[in-house]
Amino acid sequence: MMDHEAPTRRDSPAFPLHRLADAGAGAPPMTGAPGRDGTASPLLFVGPPTALPDTAALAAVRLANMLPPARAAGYIRHSGLLDIVWLAAADTVEGAMLADICAAVGEQECHLICETSLTALDRVAAAIPAALHVQFLVDADPTDKLVALAAARRTRHRLVHDVARDDAMERIDRLQDEVARISRLLADLAGQRGGLAGTPTGFAARGEDLDDYPGQVRSPPRDYAAIPRSFVPEERLIDRQRAKAVRRMLRQRRMREQYFPADLFADPAWDMLLDLYAARLERQPVSVSSLCIAAAVPATTALRWIKTMTDAGLFVREADPHDGRRIFIALAEAACDALARYFEALEE
Repeated sequence: MMDHEAPTRRDSPAFPLHRLADAGAGAPPMTGAPGRDGTASPLLFVGPPTALPDTAALAAVRLANMLPPARAAGYIRHSGLLDIVWLAAADTVEGAMLADICAAVGEQECHLICETSLTALDRVAAAIPAALHVQFLVDADPTDKLVALAAARRTRHRLVHDVARDDAMERIDRLQDEVARISRLLADLAGQRGGLAGTPTGFAARGEDLDDYPGQVRSPPRDYAAIPRSFVPEERLIDRQRAKAVRRMLRQRRMREQYFPADLFADPAWDMLLDLYAARLERQPVSVSSLCIAAAVPATTALRWIKTMTDAGLFVREADPHDGRRIFIALAEAACDALARYFEALEE
């Protein structure tokens, strides 16, 4: 009788954490535990018990086991029922061991939540394969951790349950709505929906037959002579001048924080777009940690924006050709083209 009760008690959310830690990797794989197609996502916590998040705050996530990093990869491969792997203090995990854990997560198609320090962010981010579903946490508060858990559960099952309709899910919804809005605006600026970017509604785009629009005002056709080559500014000079203008705009945005609360004008997506555009004009790479700083919001919030903007096709990951332990973030071509058109319109 006791032999049958032990696994049930270990799988229960009420199972004492100190007994869970003692069980370690010696605990047998879960049997009959909800997951994948069930109502609660089993979570494996990898790290010290003191760093354990409050899984009870989200009913859709259930703590399944807690292990040290050295035993995590084998457990992930043999459990077969895990949905989420929480890796605490990833910057303290040895490189080969971290790679093995990530490989196991990928093989089992789990969602990864990765905690690290800002100083080690670039190295850890480069070690995490881009194909993994990962949420990064840097100096995260309890709310950030709850958001990460809700996002992991939601991404895994693609379902929104009423029990999870809390502040965490509302923050995720607002983030996704804002990124979708920015993506639509950039697509319009880039002219991906027909016509020239910035063309007012109701006016003909270039190439259309203007005789079909007699009520519109248009200037008479003129012949323009080509400007002599000696008067055409070099492309590099134009890029430098525009980069200075973008940097000036960023400085002005930071100056507001000296006179008004910083969160009053928080707009990390726009700050990151400007920083990446200026860096592209300056022909400088941008690391993940550098972009987090440019966002002027907590690093965990910035990382969530980077992930969402990357998923939306606005940002792209690029490997450092000189250092395989680091990756760069850059603008996608469509986003870069939209920003170029935006600044051209400002200069008119």
